Parts: sequence; structure tokens; C-alpha cells
Amino acid sequence: MAAPPARARADYDYLIKLLLIGDSGVGKSCLLLRFSDGSFTTSFITTIGIDFKIRTIELDGKRIKLQIWDTAGQERFRTITTAYYRGAMGILLVYDVTDEASFNNIRNWIRNIEQHASDNVSKILVGNKADMDESKRAVPTSKGQALADEYGIKFFETSAKTNMNVEEVFFSIARDIKQRLTDTDSRAEPQTIKINQPDQAAGGGQPAQKSACCGS
Repeated sequence: MAAPPARARADYDYLIKLLLIGDSGVGKSCLLLRFSDGSFTTSFITTIGIDFKIRTIELDGKRIKLQIWDTAGQERFRTITTAYYRGAMGILLVYDVTDEASFNNIRNWIRNIEQHASDNVSKILVGNKADMDESKRAVPTSKGQALADEYGIKFFETSAKTNMNVEEVFFSIARDIKQRLTDTDSRAEPQTIKINQPDQAAGGGQPAQKSACCGS
């Protein structure tokens, strides 16, 4: 299924598809619910396959429609979720700060991204459940930051329960993607201006098409 176009025609300026990935139980669904609905639940319901929410935000005077997909973390569902990597423009890699195994598996999730997602997809590392008592913490903040630095991506610790850094995470990755889309539009603009000149229509049209493809 083809991904929807990034540029909108109606009530928003950009449509951005985000993906939440990580092991089961790290709080992906809770983060999504907190950001999209402003709510939190302590009842744990495993996501079966794929779920998604939509929220429109304002960023630098532009309306950004975020389509956020929540993937199942279980190994048996990964064959389903790999199909959703392709259209993703941003991916949030989520682990639980009280579960070291979920942190160690981030490398596996990054390998999945490298295998299935677009080369220029934006990534952000999220250590969730940061509200938990320090005695239960298994992954120090410094360790999360070091992993993010290794891959050259941003890092946040969040709490879906207390709403700590939840807005900041989604706004941060949305701003990075919006900037990339704006840059792509700017590079395509001179070619668009010249398109009605017969001599340059053929030569200028193809790179513009390629640019749009690479940004999708």
C-alpha cells in the first residue's frame, strides 16, 4: 500500500508518519495514548499487530498532522510490522529503563530499521518509565545517552504516567522531519519554476521526481 503524500492539500501543511518500535511491555501504547489522548492507564493490554492514532500539532507556523503507528513488540508479529517500516518518516525506538533486556534489544531494532526502512528515516531513542523508583532502574541515563550518541540520534527519557518529556519527544522528531521536508521542497523549487520552459522540462522534471521519491 502506497504511503500518503507528505504534502497536504487540506487542513494541514504536512502529513508525517511515525512508528513506535521496541520490545513488548516497554510502554509504547501508553506513550501513544498519553500524546494523542492525554490519558494514561495502568492496565496492560498487548497490542495485536498494529494500532495507530492521529494528532495535529502546530510547528513553526505550520500545521503538522502526525499519523503515529504503534507496533506489536513480540517476535511473532515482526513479520507483520516490517511492512510498515517502508512508509515511516520517523521512528521512535522505545525501551524500559527498568528492563535491561529491552535496552539491549535496541540494537536489534536498529538493524531491522536499516534493513526495512528508508535510508533517511529520522530516529529517536526513548527510555520510558523514568518515573520509576531509582532502585528499580536497570539502565542509567548515561548508558542511554551513550547509545544514542553512538548512532548519532537524539535521546529522551520519558514517563507516560507523569507525562514527562512525552510532548517533547514527538515534537522533536516532527520538527526534524518537517525541516527535512522543507529542505526537499526548497531544492525542488528552482526546477518547478523552469518546468514550463521546453528546453529544460525534460532535464528538470526527472530530478524533481526523484527528490520526491527519496523523501517519501
